[in-house]
Amino acid sequence: MTQSVMVQVGQCGNQIGCRFWDLALREHAAINQKGIYDEALSSFFRNVDTRTDGDGIDIYKGKICSLKARALLIDMEEGVVNEILQGPLRDVFDSKQLITDVSGSGNNWAVGHKLYGCQYQENIVEKLRRTAEHCDCLQCFFVIHSMGGGTGSGLGTFVLNVLEDEFPEVYRFVTSVYPSGEDDVVTSPYNSVLAMKELNEHADCVLPIENESLFNIVSKIHQMTNSGKLGSTVKQNSLITSSAGGIRTDQAKPFDAMNNIVANLLLNLTSSARFEGSLNMDLNEISMNLVPFPQLHYLVSSLTPLYTLADVNIPSRRLDQMFSDAFSKDHQLIQADPKHSLYLACALLVRGNVQVSDLRRNIERLKPSLQFVSWNQEGWKTGLCSVPPVGHSHSLLALANNTCVKPTFMELKDRFMKLYKKKAHLHHYLHVDGMEQSCFSEAVSSLTDLIEEYNQLDVSKGRPRTDPPRLKIAI
Repeated sequence: MTQSVMVQVGQCGNQIGCRFWDLALREHAAINQKGIYDEALSSFFRNVDTRTDGDGIDIYKGKICSLKARALLIDMEEGVVNEILQGPLRDVFDSKQLITDVSGSGNNWAVGHKLYGCQYQENIVEKLRRTAEHCDCLQCFFVIHSMGGGTGSGLGTFVLNVLEDEFPEVYRFVTSVYPSGEDDVVTSPYNSVLAMKELNEHADCVLPIENESLFNIVSKIHQMTNSGKLGSTVKQNSLITSSAGGIRTDQAKPFDAMNNIVANLLLNLTSSARFEGSLNMDLNEISMNLVPFPQLHYLVSSLTPLYTLADVNIPSRRLDQMFSDAFSKDHQLIQADPKHSLYLACALLVRGNVQVSDLRRNIERLKPSLQFVSWNQEGWKTGLCSVPPVGHSHSLLALANNTCVKPTFMELKDRFMKLYKKKAHLHHYLHVDGMEQSCFSEAVSSLTDLIEEYNQLDVSKGRPRTDPPRLKIAI
């Protein structure tokens, strides 16, 4: 079994991380009835004997003593991290896993990246190394951050650089939450584009998430459950957006439902690394199979089902419907429609009692309606994990490397240029040591190049498939 480390940066990153650890504990508790520390738990948790001084001794076999998350929590404001430490999850983390400050980054990428990055670099490296030393076979770092704020975008991408320098062989998966057009942070277009350059250069895979999509999914579920369309009763703890049945006892926070969706995405993504299955998919296989060109590593994710139909008073949908939903824009975690764009590759991670034959049948059924690049017509990667999520009989996470992410990046560039043409708010960034105006021009140039790469792929869409001529060998 391999281990992964979660690096949560900024307010958004830590709030999503909080939901992830809550739901992960809940998922393992539902399966691990005997309280034995097993390989599934070891992928994200250490089992520590807390009676000893210092770090505590890791106990590899036997009963669970004290679980500690393989995580690093970073925020330049103390609020969210303190809230986690005072809540039900307080025993899962300790002071050796935290890096906090009091002043925050003021929604300024330069403060997070240049100022706090230099200030905390040694501390970050030391804590990352300590966390890595507790792993037998470290496979992956997950970085969770937002693009619009200062700490998430600035320090989050700084941590990514550190990870590449210190652990070049370990995969870097990044979950990035992109701001919506109606974002309340005026400088979020600057922060997002500056962060995009770093993601282009230093991430292995990026899962872009849009706040707007999360909000629409949550609204849709509430609307359907309240209107009675799904029947009169829905078990709250089976909703993907609900934390009921988890370890939280206090009042739910406004963003909890949205953060739960992202937490469920990460749970499904890592399910094959944690549980048995007839067709297990390793995390490095996702990058290997879905990223044909280094820069085009942005994967559109969709999650289904969003509620458990077995709990409501209508007949359960066929399994096939779940696969159809995964390719509809209502289930995408960014505002995109992959069906009408070009696929470079696609991965299907299925959980529950689903057979390989079901997978193959649905891929064959869906293939005619999806456009793949001519040189990768069979670009499917599939994974089957036999353990379903809590409250569901089965679930599906689809990851698509698709040109449909291009409009998100184009809109981001447009919002950036509106501010940049007027040099609005620029002085706030240029006051920071090490920050120059060339950083802005390089960042927008990097984003333009990325959009152009997607444009070149889109040009090939709809062309007839031509097989390359066979190589003639003279004898």
